Amino acid sequence: MNDEELRCIGCGSVLQDTDPKEAGYLPSSALKKALNDEGSDVYCQRCFRLRHYNEIMPVSENNDDFLALLNSIADKKALVVNVVDLFDFSNSLISSLKRFIGGNEYILVGNKVDLFPKNSKETKIKDWMRQEANRNGLKPEKIFLVSAAKKKNLDELINFIAKKGKKKDIYFVGTTNVGKSTLINAILSERSDLKDLITTSKFPGTTLDEIKIPLDNGHYLIDTPGILSKKQLASHLTGKELEVVEPKKPLKPATYQLLPGQTIFLAGLGRFDYIDGPSAGFTLYVARDLYVHRTKTENADQFYEKHKKDLLLPPSEKDDLGLLKGQTFSPDVKSDILFGGVGFITTPANVVVKAYTPDAIGLGIRRALI
Repeated sequence: MNDEELRCIGCGSVLQDTDPKEAGYLPSSALKKALNDEGSDVYCQRCFRLRHYNEIMPVSENNDDFLALLNSIADKKALVVNVVDLFDFSNSLISSLKRFIGGNEYILVGNKVDLFPKNSKETKIKDWMRQEANRNGLKPEKIFLVSAAKKKNLDELINFIAKKGKKKDIYFVGTTNVGKSTLINAILSERSDLKDLITTSKFPGTTLDEIKIPLDNGHYLIDTPGILSKKQLASHLTGKELEVVEPKKPLKPATYQLLPGQTIFLAGLGRFDYIDGPSAGFTLYVARDLYVHRTKTENADQFYEKHKKDLLLPPSEKDDLGLLKGQTFSPDVKSDILFGGVGFITTPANVVVKAYTPDAIGLGIRRALI
């Protein structure tokens, strides 16, 4: 193999022809052709199969390498764009971000705003994001709400980046599956002839090394690998399961009138028990394809054990998710009970409820946004 370093334009990995199980693999004949044709865009075998057949080829991933790459930003002059998933905010927010980026400016971009119901107020969502960021010791210079998939609200973000990033590189950072690469592709397609340059998919960890895209001002727009977090459902579920769990259209509210002693299952990924209060309406905001079932709380454990391998999928046993663990909430104002990566249930004030997720990941509460 030629010693010259050539990188996959899709995931950023150095192309190699020695080990099919490692990142950047390309058969020798294809790699030789790529090395002889300097002007061509080359995708590794993994990215090619992802783009054309939606097939995932597992490769070795080293989260320490990803973190080391992030750590290097502190020594550079950069504008940092931290992309988060609005439906798994607490788990996709990098609470240690300041340690990685040093004194560099950074902004917070909430992706997938198009999935909120149309009557949602963006000012409320931004206020909640800022409060959560501040609670984690983070103070972003500005907060944006976008939809990378629908190319919504991109102009304001692009104009801000163009102004603030004139004399520095622009780093896009985030955990896996927040839509970071999709957002960069959307920005590039808005302001250039480049279409779907970076490989994207439902599979976490698609970007394996930094991808540097040259800008007209001599600096770079840089896509970094998503940090793998065990607290995110996306790091456990398969691409097929994520298709069921992650909403594709604006969430349609479904209201259930509940009495104490009733339980709602969100497939096997969430359980919601109404413990104490009057007869009341609880509004679910989850993907339309997700299985929802109401039963009596006294029958809930038995129902779960009986159906966790059929009706209550996902997750499956091979997803390596723990048992359902609960947390009790007693909101004194109308609130959203959060099931990170799945959705939320709007709950009236002055009731007692208990919510469960596998290992209690993604559980939380906020003042109702809708």
